[in-house]
Amino acid sequence: MGYENIDIEKKDHIGIITINHPPVNTWNLATIEEFEDAVTDMENDKSVRVVIITGAGEKCFSAGFDISDAGNTAKIAPIGRRTWRKLDRFAKPVIAAINGFALGGGLELALSCHFRIMVDAPKAKIGLTELNLGIIPGWGGTQRLTMVVGKAKALDMMLFSKKIGALEALDMGLINLVSTPEKLMDDTLEFAQKLAQRPPVAVSYVLKAISAGIYEGVDKGLEIEVKGTEAVGSTKDAVEGFTAFLEKREPVFTGE
Repeated sequence: MGYENIDIEKKDHIGIITINHPPVNTWNLATIEEFEDAVTDMENDKSVRVVIITGAGEKCFSAGFDISDAGNTAKIAPIGRRTWRKLDRFAKPVIAAINGFALGGGLELALSCHFRIMVDAPKAKIGLTELNLGIIPGWGGTQRLTMVVGKAKALDMMLFSKKIGALEALDMGLINLVSTPEKLMDDTLEFAQKLAQRPPVAVSYVLKAISAGIYEGVDKGLEIEVKGTEAVGSTKDAVEGFTAFLEKREPVFTGE
């Protein structure tokens, strides 16, 4: 499928979704509809084991909601909430490659990803700045930022609309790795390739179990863990894992 505001690339079990809606990769109705379709495509493509989400250009990951399309708010917001939730509970690892500033819905998207890698650059800042407009984060930010950095830091960031750089974000556990503008995609692809080499079925069940535990309670998480344990025990990847261990070599997992 061809898109106007989203770019897609797939290679070596890695899918890359690039938000390409100049000038600051905001979410109007057309862009968010395309993005939802792209996420669904990655979900259904069995050859894709890891997904990377980034923004086009060197300036911006995403500045959030496109105010110029405010007339479509009633259509845009439910898609954003639904898609961010899907990513948060995705059964494949999702990495946000934050190539510039990520504000409002842009940071909320990054928070929905399992991993975040961010450039350390003077203009690269992230924050939930909605209160500056008299509104609040509405696509999951109040919950996901709190889960990631804790209540005190989340309140400080949201109530004062603070924008922080990569080093401060790393220090508070908001991102996983810091990179440079020149190396961001190389570093992200290297990280993704390591994830893609892990046993896909086992990875999927770990993600499902963690999501269930967070959103449905510990007992549900443990239930999914048991199902996962039973499911992976009969896979070819489990045989390969034990065989490689005994033969003292690196395993080659196929997702079977």
